[in-house]
Amino acid sequence: MTPTPLGFFEIIAQLGQGLIYTLLVTLVCSATGMAVGLITAGMGRLKISWVKPLINTYTYVFRGIPVLVLLFIVYFGLPSVGIKVAPLLAMALSLGLISGAYLAEVFRGALDSVDASEIMAAEAMGMTRLQVFTFIELPQMLRFALPGMVNEFTTVLKYSPFAYTVGIPEITKQAMTLSATSLRGVEIYLAVGLLYFSIFRILLFAVQFIERRYRIPGLVLK
Repeated sequence: MTPTPLGFFEIIAQLGQGLIYTLLVTLVCSATGMAVGLITAGMGRLKISWVKPLINTYTYVFRGIPVLVLLFIVYFGLPSVGIKVAPLLAMALSLGLISGAYLAEVFRGALDSVDASEIMAAEAMGMTRLQVFTFIELPQMLRFALPGMVNEFTTVLKYSPFAYTVGIPEITKQAMTLSATSLRGVEIYLAVGLLYFSIFRILLFAVQFIERRYRIPGLVLK
């Protein structure tokens, strides 16, 4: 079979067909992780005896499971007990929940950084625990947690190629198909690396803009 002649920019263009799926997987899994992390961190502020052990078990277990193993359990294992999971949902239930476990710890540390005197003042004014969390702790927590959130988002982006194992035609899947027909693996996977690097730089630029816009006066984030 004669390899298909392709220029480097033609390779980029063909790989770009999987870009939308890569972004979709990254955003869905990041949103899942964000929601789970926020809910977990919020529940951790409740003074309910059985909640803390439950949260500790969740973060301990899910931070110790490899993403690919959990993905295979969800996508290939659950059908054996009669539960069929769509590919994108399988990614959300594996990569998203693992990301949520890490973000829960990021948010917990950020909550601990909120000045306790502000919380006491809000409670003294008659605010409920939910109001204190919503209007005092949450806005500051998100600012303190921004570096950790960016780090976790990039981690999700780097794990998004696992989506090809469940049939989602993202960048890596396109690269494997293209490499098999053109036999130009070096150029193709170099292009894959450049695409992921470009996504990361665009993300970093956007986050730096948001950080400058909402930075707490006098706070220096490294």
